[in-house]
Amino acid sequence: MKLSESSDSPAQSNHNQSPTQFHSRPWAASLILTAGLGLLAFGVALSLSFGAASIRLEEVWNAVFHFKPELQNHQIIWEIRLPRILGGVLIGVCFAVAGAIMQGMTRNPLADSGLLGLNSGASLAMVICFALFPGSSFLQLMLYSFVGAALAVVMVYGTSSISKSGLTPVRLVLAGAAVTALLSALGDAISLYFNVGQDLAFWYAGGLSGTKWVQLGIVLPWVVAAFIGALMLSRSITLLSLGDEIALSLGQRTGVVKVVGMILVLILAGAAVSLVGSIGFVGLIIPHITRKLVGVDYRWIIPCSAIMGALLIVFADLAARMINAPEETPVGVLIALIGVPFFLYLARKERRAL
Repeated sequence: MKLSESSDSPAQSNHNQSPTQFHSRPWAASLILTAGLGLLAFGVALSLSFGAASIRLEEVWNAVFHFKPELQNHQIIWEIRLPRILGGVLIGVCFAVAGAIMQGMTRNPLADSGLLGLNSGASLAMVICFALFPGSSFLQLMLYSFVGAALAVVMVYGTSSISKSGLTPVRLVLAGAAVTALLSALGDAISLYFNVGQDLAFWYAGGLSGTKWVQLGIVLPWVVAAFIGALMLSRSITLLSLGDEIALSLGQRTGVVKVVGMILVLILAGAAVSLVGSIGFVGLIIPHITRKLVGVDYRWIIPCSAIMGALLIVFADLAARMINAPEETPVGVLIALIGVPFFLYLARKERRAL
């Protein structure tokens, strides 16, 4: 399926092809998807086997496919490790796909739900819910996180649009940093005043240890629906990434695409934060690397980002459990060790946009 609609489309080059056809690498995307799924299965198996109590892979297999509730190791795998690992897969998909959508729609390589304040907005809403409505269900926590993420989006885009020169990649990130600092400070103040900081400490740092099956059951339909929506919107995001003029010339309703895309980002980021807390930089690193590997076609970028995001979280969580066993290091800390240098590198490349 060609991205251009006809042979005389304005988006086509002099060689009668759309710009994206020169830069897409379907073979690389296919390799990432097939090899990535295999590597993800391997990572899940390792994560189920290693931890405070090492369990043989043969017993892991029996626990997953021939569960016996009277065996302690089977209980460890089913009640603790499996929901935790599947939760890691889901949040990796959420943050990576959200970042890919944002980078495509804004044509901003620095766009990420954490850097642009969505994670802090969702976190603030969660803190308020913990403090004022301690008996709330997990579904209510998710809905609060969506509202908080939406509030952050309005604040970031409103702040960064005040300048006469309009939005630039670095200005958007600076507004996101300011809003993130404000919302994080408000969250800290509320948690201290209501004495819920200890309950939120590990969740703030981005930990997967508290993930339960009931939470996955609530989050999964939202994530699946948003992911399918992202795939359906991927062609339009590709055209937006080439510029609004090209998208409009090909009949795209850019305003509608941006609204739908932002709703998908809010669902993905809100679901991930409600499940595991604030983990930054996944949506910055993964889509950027994926775009370098597969080209500019978001029909490939979005599914490949999902696989690579899941891989990053699964292996980072495995490392977090093994570094200081039996104690745990929050996975968000390990991701930040990679993400901060990567962000500084990208910010340096984008300095001319200031």
